[in-house]
Amino acid sequence: MESETERDAQCVWMEGDVVQTLRALGSPGPLVEEGMLCQAASEGPCSLHFTALCSWLASELKSISPLEECITPTTGPEDSETFQLEASGLVNELRCPYPSLTAGDVTSRLNNTESCLQLLLFLGSELLAARILHARKPLAQCQVPRDAGDGDDNEILKELQPLCQTLGMAEPTRDTPVPQLFRDLETKLRDVSAGLPEGGVGKALLSKSLGPEQWENLKEIHQALSVEYVCRRQMLVTRLDVTVQSFHWAEGAQQHGAVMRQLYQPLREALSARSSITLAHLLSAREDLSVITKTTSKSSRERTACPVNKVLMGPVPDRGGRPGEIEAPMPTWEDRRRGGSAGGRKQKWRGKGRKQK
Repeated sequence: MESETERDAQCVWMEGDVVQTLRALGSPGPLVEEGMLCQAASEGPCSLHFTALCSWLASELKSISPLEECITPTTGPEDSETFQLEASGLVNELRCPYPSLTAGDVTSRLNNTESCLQLLLFLGSELLAARILHARKPLAQCQVPRDAGDGDDNEILKELQPLCQTLGMAEPTRDTPVPQLFRDLETKLRDVSAGLPEGGVGKALLSKSLGPEQWENLKEIHQALSVEYVCRRQMLVTRLDVTVQSFHWAEGAQQHGAVMRQLYQPLREALSARSSITLAHLLSAREDLSVITKTTSKSSRERTACPVNKVLMGPVPDRGGRPGEIEAPMPTWEDRRRGGSAGGRKQKWRGKGRKQK
């Protein structure tokens, strides 16, 4: 049998591991300190802090794992028996390998400090492993919490996913702590930027920091512009459809209508009226983006010039349109403006061929 000294040494060793695990998980509450943790573990199910910590670990596990059992935090010592029953069901569902947590009387398994620390260490290790596996899943396979929104959250994840892929980092999920994610991104970006030549990235176009109210105003402006651009893009796409449809009216095109549709349809499906510009593009814009270059400038024509531009048009039919050669204007009906012969009487006309009333 183990002596009391050996048991105390093992508890101290387990306590240090549990504290490190809880800190890595970002556990809330006061039990991330060794003295507080040891005191709560000695009280076991009668400690409100201990049961609350177990409940938090179980809820975090259930949010990213398909679990059925859960642990409810207690409100007093009278709930200790219910807590132990729920903890027993959870460790059995997780197939806990520790006999001290799965064998014997359910209401007496957590009556010592060692068993309580062992329960925290097991739940914390399971949560760490579950988060690692969850982070490695593709974004489309990640479990979406029920209370998560579909708008801004999806937009943020879509922006961060290619960034993390480019930097060789794990893809973000809805359960990833946002502060830690941005700290990791900042560290990685600083390391990558250090190896680039000076001035290779360029200065940011947005050089000032914005407050919460300014970001909200910027978001409203972006939404208004997106609605405007969707209308314009839809108009251009409709014009394109009408133009392509007119090509099929020619007699020669009727024989090749199926081939034309086969070639045009994939290109048409790739065109969307929805704007793909987000606020992230504003943050990533460089100063050179504010320089407006004309399409007819020399630098632009170096890339857009082609032999077609050098083809001259031959003689075309005279379509007129010269104001000095048009016919005299229509009569101005001056008599009607002066009153005419109607004598100011009101007349109603109901169309050609009908009687005057």
